[in-house]
Amino acid sequence: MSRYFRNRPLLVLLTVLALLTGGLVSCSQYSTKPISKGYHNLTAHFNAYVIARDEIKEAELILFKTRQENYSQLLPILLPVDSMLSMPVKPQLDDAIKKASLIPERHQNSKWLDNAYILIGRARLLKQDLPNAIDVFKYVNTKGTSEDDKHEALVGLMRAYTEASDYANALNVAEYLRTQPLNKANTRDFYITKAYIHERKGEYAVAAGILDATFPALKKGESTARLHLIAGQLYDLTGQPAKAIAHYEKVQKSQPTYDLSFYANLYAIQSNGLTGDQKRLAQSTETFESMLNDRKNADLKDKIYFTMGLLEARNGRIDKAISFYRQSIQAAGANTTQIPYTYQEIGKLYFEKKADYSKAKVYYDSALALMPQQSPDYAALMNRKKTLDEFVQYQTTIRTEDSLLNLAQMNPTALDKLLDNVITQKEKEDQAQAALAQQIVERASNGNFNAVPGATNSNLQPNERWVLYNPVALSQGRQEFSVRWGNRPIEDNWRRSNKEASEAIAGVNSPLNGGTSANDVSPNAPLQQQDAANATASVNATTTGRKAQKDAFYAKIPFTKEAQAQANQRVENALYKLGKLYKFQLNQPADAIPTFEQLLTRYPNTLQKPEVYYLLHLSNEQLGKTSSWKDKLLAEYPNTSYARLAGKTVAQSGDSEAKALVTYNQIYELYQANNVTEALARADNSLSSFAGTQLEDKLALLRVILVGRVQGVDAYRQSINEFIRDYPASPLLPRVKAMQDAANRITANRK
Repeated sequence: MSRYFRNRPLLVLLTVLALLTGGLVSCSQYSTKPISKGYHNLTAHFNAYVIARDEIKEAELILFKTRQENYSQLLPILLPVDSMLSMPVKPQLDDAIKKASLIPERHQNSKWLDNAYILIGRARLLKQDLPNAIDVFKYVNTKGTSEDDKHEALVGLMRAYTEASDYANALNVAEYLRTQPLNKANTRDFYITKAYIHERKGEYAVAAGILDATFPALKKGESTARLHLIAGQLYDLTGQPAKAIAHYEKVQKSQPTYDLSFYANLYAIQSNGLTGDQKRLAQSTETFESMLNDRKNADLKDKIYFTMGLLEARNGRIDKAISFYRQSIQAAGANTTQIPYTYQEIGKLYFEKKADYSKAKVYYDSALALMPQQSPDYAALMNRKKTLDEFVQYQTTIRTEDSLLNLAQMNPTALDKLLDNVITQKEKEDQAQAALAQQIVERASNGNFNAVPGATNSNLQPNERWVLYNPVALSQGRQEFSVRWGNRPIEDNWRRSNKEASEAIAGVNSPLNGGTSANDVSPNAPLQQQDAANATASVNATTTGRKAQKDAFYAKIPFTKEAQAQANQRVENALYKLGKLYKFQLNQPADAIPTFEQLLTRYPNTLQKPEVYYLLHLSNEQLGKTSSWKDKLLAEYPNTSYARLAGKTVAQSGDSEAKALVTYNQIYELYQANNVTEALARADNSLSSFAGTQLEDKLALLRVILVGRVQGVDAYRQSINEFIRDYPASPLLPRVKAMQDAANRITANRK
């Protein structure tokens, strides 16, 4: 008995050790026993999941609160992910990923495993790590055990695909989820994400309809007010102003921020202008006055004036609209967010309402200089600007060459006097600009820049404002200078790399020419002597400068027959291209007709005559007028492709054939000029638009030739095979097969 009691402590210790070992074994992350699962569920939830979830929620809240909204554009339903914008919350997201990763590393049997992976996917999505986010969401959908968690992962997958602009896969996931029994949270997130997909695709009516179905599941708050504002924008864009107004009114009932409330009011007024509700339109004037007088709107006056201009434009009062738009630009101050869109609207009015393309170009240039390249309007604006650049170029060519040709016919004495007057006028303008610059320097040094006459005159067009008042022109000028000249110090003779050479060329003032330079006068000489020397230098420099300017003018005037022929050729080409620009790019047949007629009158033997006849026929036909151009074309040029096009039935004719022919000629001209890379790019982009036209196989053959020139023999052979496959009935097929045989021989010899 004594031995039993003597050994009892040892037995107790062994028993405790055995129980602890069993407990630890039973708590393995791979065990399915209740004690083990309970331990890992508890540990995973509070030591990892909750921390990671809260960090991601906080990061999302920070990104939402610090977002920069461009209310001049359609707001995105979900904030697009951006790795740069997420940099401030990157440490939180990294820590959230680290915490959530503890669960798959240490708690495999926890019920929070799928949720942890979803958190990792969300964090990677916010960091714009889209490939890894997509992989994580796919993994949860494949390996997950909870249907709700799998659905949540698929909603995240939809979002990730959308951010990657992979809309096809995003919609495939959406179509699958549409058939699944989703819980309330997943249903809400599914609808919002699907609406975001359609908004990104430009399907605004669908996006608005989906948002309407989502609002019953949303609580009042800033995010809901923002979605109501977006729904109103979407309905505005789809031409449903009454529905838009209803959503703008709901913004005010959803606990909005001041900005959301302000813009909802502005947008509602804009929509009222579309409904034609005269009573509400009359009330809008008082509303505008109240907004402008409200001190809280001191930094938002540019938006108010912009809306006032928009309403005037919609009511056909174009000049008044332009005036309000200019006031908007003046009121913008340092905040230039609205300015490019205001310039764009003024440009549209000059382009679409006034058909003043030169002024439209000026405003479009200014808009593009300030507009972010990621703006949805940027690409369309750039295309229109290129068209207007061409327009101004052709008009300038015609005007300049005609002026020079007229000068060449003038009496020499009268011409010399005219040039003197031109130079004198230019000197006066330069002096006025210099005086104005001096005022700016003096008043700016006294801190009174705004007191300079005209410095902030927003009624001037961008090209009418002096360059130092126009930040757009100033920026463009600085950039053009640095491209041409590099970074040059501010000094005299900055163009010259050799200052001694510049002094030798300076004229009579140079000591090398035996003259007396102002710099040769001693600084200790009497004041009268210095003044006389400076005055002499100034007079001599002015005389030399005028002579140089006059010589430069004379050099440009085409006095010889050869120079006049070249000038006329430039006018002829410009008239031809300007007419086509009016017809196709600007869709102004009424302007194209007199341009083409002027071309035929001035240059009756132009090589473009058959095409011009055809385009005159189409332009008159487009305006519903009868003309004799088709008959003239068939009578004078019956064997041309233009005659064949004009002779087709009405059902077969149209602008498609004309555009195809014009495009083909442009590509062929590039090919003849040995600009084969550009020609191939144009051919690839245009081939689909040639479908069904008579020139389709011809362009395809030209593309084959261009591929051979640009991409080598292998690509050339492949393109030949594609032609034979796609155009088995083409009359060009024998030629293409001969080309195929030659290419095969080249390949065989190379081997």
